Amino acid sequence: METSELIKKVRKIEIKTSGLSDQIFSGQYHTAFKGKGMAFSEVREYQFGDDIRSIDWNVTARFNHPYIKIFDEERELTVMLIIDVSRSNEFGTQKQLKQDLITELAAVLSFSAIKNNDKVGVIFFSKQVEKFIPPKKGTAHILRIIRELINFTPKFNGTDTSGALRYFTNVIKKRSIAFVISDFIDTGFNDALKIANKKHDIIALKINDVRERELPNVGLVRIKDAETGTTSWIDTSSEVLRKMYRNNKIKVDAELNDLFVKCGVDAIDLDTDKDYIKPLKKLFLKRQSRW
Repeated sequence: METSELIKKVRKIEIKTSGLSDQIFSGQYHTAFKGKGMAFSEVREYQFGDDIRSIDWNVTARFNHPYIKIFDEERELTVMLIIDVSRSNEFGTQKQLKQDLITELAAVLSFSAIKNNDKVGVIFFSKQVEKFIPPKKGTAHILRIIRELINFTPKFNGTDTSGALRYFTNVIKKRSIAFVISDFIDTGFNDALKIANKKHDIIALKINDVRERELPNVGLVRIKDAETGTTSWIDTSSEVLRKMYRNNKIKVDAELNDLFVKCGVDAIDLDTDKDYIKPLKKLFLKRQSRW
């Protein structure tokens, strides 16, 4: 992509997603994702109703009058975006490609994070971990992430979610909020997900396209698997085939959702032809209700 075209695209995404973050997500993000604990702020004189467990006995003894410690929530978090950049995300039959939706989601979450003074880091993965951008603050850092996403070409085909989660668990030592943004066309990552979610707080954002659920009746068509490169012909006029296709997708999705529940991972489905604001707000509100 030409530099001028890339800059324009980055700027367009920045304007759209930063605005959404300002107007919609900032307050909800703050309460949905708690800080790591409480930090000492100051002492003040004891007032009726204060928790006696907060009394600072050293200051109280010095002034012969009860004083208590005041604590503020430590807001700084590390937010990690674990992003699937495999070839299957180059698919999209409606409003946009899956990879375009992923870029917007990453931008919205990143802008929400930095406006709450959180660090943001990124892991791009396909069949292997393709790129790691360490957690950092600042708008310039977020714009770099967006630029990388727009202009990134994976070196490897296929998807290894398990490998990405293991890498993440090893490289990020401090507990973090981690959004795994993927279509999850993969298997065998159960154990890696369980281990990662014990150490961190994992949220799965599952990217879908309507044609992965429903085949249109358009006769004989040639299809290609973007990750393996294999091609085949299918007869979409066959009602039996279309029903099998739909039922298989329902089964796979049910198994995946069951896995998320068993691992204690929050998960939402996001579609290329639908608004992603409402599902994200619903996720944030769900998390708020736990505190």
